[in-house]
Amino acid sequence: MQFIGSILEEYLENEFDIFVIGGGINGCGIARDAVGRGYSVCLAEMNDLASGTSSWSSKLIHGGFRYLEHYEFRLVRESLGEREVLLKSAPHIIWPMRFILPHHKAMRPAWLLRLGLFLYDHIGNRKLLPGTTTVNLANAEVGKPLKPIFLKGFEYSDCWVNDARLVILNATDAAERGAVINTRTQCVSARRIDNHWAITTKNTDTGQTKNYKAKLIVNAAGPWVDKVLGEAMGSNNSKNVRLVQGSHIVVPKIHDHDHAYIFQNADDRIIFALPYEQDYTLIGTTDQDYEGDPKDVKITPQEVNYLCDAASEYFKKPVTAENIVWTYSGVRPLYDDGATEAQEATRDYVLREDGEGDEPRIINIFGGKITTYRKLAESMLEKIEDTLGKRQPEWTAGSSLTGGDFPVDGFDKLVSNVCEKYPFLDHSLAWRWVRSYGTRVWKMLDQVSSEDDLGVKFGASLTECEINYLMKNEWAQTADDVVWRRSKLGIKMKHEEITALDEWMCNHSDQEANI
Repeated sequence: MQFIGSILEEYLENEFDIFVIGGGINGCGIARDAVGRGYSVCLAEMNDLASGTSSWSSKLIHGGFRYLEHYEFRLVRESLGEREVLLKSAPHIIWPMRFILPHHKAMRPAWLLRLGLFLYDHIGNRKLLPGTTTVNLANAEVGKPLKPIFLKGFEYSDCWVNDARLVILNATDAAERGAVINTRTQCVSARRIDNHWAITTKNTDTGQTKNYKAKLIVNAAGPWVDKVLGEAMGSNNSKNVRLVQGSHIVVPKIHDHDHAYIFQNADDRIIFALPYEQDYTLIGTTDQDYEGDPKDVKITPQEVNYLCDAASEYFKKPVTAENIVWTYSGVRPLYDDGATEAQEATRDYVLREDGEGDEPRIINIFGGKITTYRKLAESMLEKIEDTLGKRQPEWTAGSSLTGGDFPVDGFDKLVSNVCEKYPFLDHSLAWRWVRSYGTRVWKMLDQVSSEDDLGVKFGASLTECEINYLMKNEWAQTADDVVWRRSKLGIKMKHEEITALDEWMCNHSDQEANI
């Protein structure tokens, strides 16, 4: 009886309105929105934040130009409308980018491309981003890297995003508003008891279990959403998502300008060639169905050949497997709408509520894309309000994310201010820090007055000062958390440097998060 009493006491101490499973962009976005409306929120992520699909995207906040061909007008309109909302909320990690679409005479006619771009310019309430223009590729700077057969093209706008940092900033803002964010925490059991959920989690590092009580569960587990339903909740109806693998390759920088390219392929798909981390070009993505555990996904030789061939169709200098310096793959959990081909499956999201009568509800998320995460969260909050009652109005559309409280055109000024206050900093380092942390760079450098105060240097401009900030404020526990999610500096670091960083972080893991 004493044991049962201690469990009940633990449930009461860990009682929340909403329990979110999954620390990707949807889970963290929902946690942020919900806690800002007055609900108590706990989030559990079985690995690190953004360790799944949300860190392996094409890094774009975009309308999805090719989705117009699949008549997904609602999704495209919503996505286009979100570009400028998100740009204003986080101008440090999101910025405008111009895209070059060469006209390939063997594929879609030029008039059709221009018509599609006219729709793209006008259905999304665009105000800040410039519209489409026609480009003479024969004499334009953006035409120089391309084969001379491409004479005409179109230039249009979308935005770039540091995808994993977008997740981190949503989690940080949620935590600072009162949400509990638990990483390395897996939901192993969730059962309905009377009018609430009894939830048990396990720390994936230590094996320690913990019990929670919640009025409602949000299943935002991404590729693992069906696994959560089947294993943690004992549901037999757990085949809702279609897992689609998307892979990217990274090669040394192909061109010097800051524009991106979008290329049509003979199979009716498109790929992007994007400026990446100052010194590289990112090429992707592929679309193929995936079977197996999402954590094991890796690029296949067929995908490598596909991306190299598709890029080489357009660039003067062929892209070969020997050029590749890094690859990554992710699994997109698309809602299984019965489409024949993976590329035809909808990128829209579906929210499904389960529960009858007075039973506590679980709301599952199937599908979605990073561009519409905030709108998805608002749709989720409508369902939550129907169940738990409305408390405070929607609020995220006009709010800044952590570190983003400066004007869209204020990035360069902020970098200059950092360099002026800390003249011993290299300009490229100040630039990278402002790109990552925005105005939170002042918090990171609060106790720094000289280069020596930055502490141990780990390589690729990473220092003890930055690592301490990430461990105390952003849930970083391992070198991988830092070099592949909080940054992408792993691409520039030696194996020995990453190992040394991991050992240092392990030895300093007793530092407690300030959040």
